[in-house]
Amino acid sequence: MLAEELVVLAAAAGTGLVQAMVTDAWQQCRDRVARLLGRGDPLEEARQEGRLERAREELTGAVAGGGDEGERAVARQAAAWGTRFEDLLEDAPDHEQPLRELLGFLREQGAAANTVIGTVTVHATASEQAQQAVQGQGTQYNTFGPGPAR
Repeated sequence: MLAEELVVLAAAAGTGLVQAMVTDAWQQCRDRVARLLGRGDPLEEARQEGRLERAREELTGAVAGGGDEGERAVARQAAAWGTRFEDLLEDAPDHEQPLRELLGFLREQGAAANTVIGTVTVHATASEQAQQAVQGQGTQYNTFGPGPAR
């Protein structure tokens, strides 16, 4: 079983990858992910490239269709790729640093494309005494992650 930190790393990489599927940097991202998951085996790299392209086609088709289908496809693909990255870390723990580097690359590409990658959003509502002591009144929304490109 992976440490929670590594599960979070894998999930963030999965989310970042899915967000990169709709950017101009897709080919670079795809190639880096295929190399990482292929672990030096050219046949496995080619298999991963095919898998990545099929995932992108599914995602772009669903998003183009609009509605809830696009959101479900994003969630499904992010979970699937996060699981693949978890499997990578379980099978090859020495791939933690390359996965961190990939996540950094995905974040850079997302910022360049004005896409938020790996964002955590917190919604907190205070009530009664806590509301007066902490906040005053109302609801507080905090978002952590890269902001829009300026």
